[in-house]
Amino acid sequence: MNPGQLIFLESTFCVVLTLIFSVQLFLQHFSNWTKPKEQKAIIIIILMAPLYAISSYVGLLNLLGSTTFFTVLESIKECYEALVIAKFLSLLYSYLNISISKNIVPDEIKGREIHHSFPMTLFQPHTAHLNHYTLKLLKNWTWQFVVLRPLCSILMITLQYFGVYPSWVSWTFTIILNVSVSLALYSLVIFYHVFAKELDPHKPLSKFLCIKGIVFFCFWQGIVLEILVAVGIIKSRFSWLDVEHIEEGYQNLLVCLEMVFFSACQKYAYSATPYRADNESKKKK
Repeated sequence: MNPGQLIFLESTFCVVLTLIFSVQLFLQHFSNWTKPKEQKAIIIIILMAPLYAISSYVGLLNLLGSTTFFTVLESIKECYEALVIAKFLSLLYSYLNISISKNIVPDEIKGREIHHSFPMTLFQPHTAHLNHYTLKLLKNWTWQFVVLRPLCSILMITLQYFGVYPSWVSWTFTIILNVSVSLALYSLVIFYHVFAKELDPHKPLSKFLCIKGIVFFCFWQGIVLEILVAVGIIKSRFSWLDVEHIEEGYQNLLVCLEMVFFSACQKYAYSATPYRADNESKKKK
């Protein structure tokens, strides 16, 4: 068996295993559908691992694809990441019975202080009190990334397709998206900091780490691979395969392997056990 066949079998096995773990968790929630608002958000979140695995697997199957092709695959993952971050904040809101659309904010949490740090203090007061307006603001800070990420992806793909994509444009998109995602994550951190005690029974930290871990590994291993290419450790030994495609191949293979781990972690972090208990109690009644 040559290395190419071995990589294909390994990646296929990892994708299938990721799908098995994710589908099992999905079915557990679906069969104990007691809190639709919470579980809809959970379903969207747990589908992140199989989506990353499948898109990376497609990238491996078409290893000689164009730059635009790989940009499309990467954009699919990053756009879904934006949606997952927004849905995670919605999940936290659901745990505390907060509804921005229905203007529902429980009295016991109104008036709590939110302390902003630099550089947010350039735009917001250092201390703000929790109310419908501040909660809506945190939600808007998260959802702006959901809107901005697809718009930037469409522009990037279009410019690459027409061959008009200089380095300064790439850096501009990178800066805009980093500021946008930082603002979205900042809203999550602020909300968790204020309600850490109330959210603790729902294991929000493990839930967030499952999301952040996927993003963290995909981003930083991409940076490491770029450095390895730059210093010549990763290089092409074939005339028909350039080093950029080899780098993409390594990245996609690593993502396929990692999604097995994260899909397994999600079975713990987003367990359907609390909803199963609610379902059984309803049946008894």
